Amino acid sequence: MSTENKQVVDIENRRDRWRFTCPNGHRSWEPTNHHFWCQRCARHREVDGVFYDLRDRKTGELLDRDKVRLKAGVENYHGGIGQVVDDE
Repeated sequence: MSTENKQVVDIENRRDRWRFTCPNGHRSWEPTNHHFWCQRCARHREVDGVFYDLRDRKTGELLDRDKVRLKAGVENYHGGIGQVVDDE
C-alpha cells in the first residue's frame, strides 16, 4: 500500500493520541514490531495487550497496522522499538 493511502498517526501528537486508540478505547498504546501494545489492556488477565488494529474514534473504523503510517514528531516511525527513520 502506498503511503498516500495510509492514515498518518503522529504518536507524539496529543490530538492523535485522543483520536486513535486500542480497540478497547485506551490511549496507552505503543507501536512495536508489526503490531501495537496497550499498557492498560495488558494489566487485565482476560485481555491481551497485543493488538493489530487502531480504532479511529472520529470515524469508528478499525485501521489495520498496514493502513497506518506512524510518525514521531516530524520523522516517520518504522516498526521497531525506537526505530525512527526520515524517509521523505
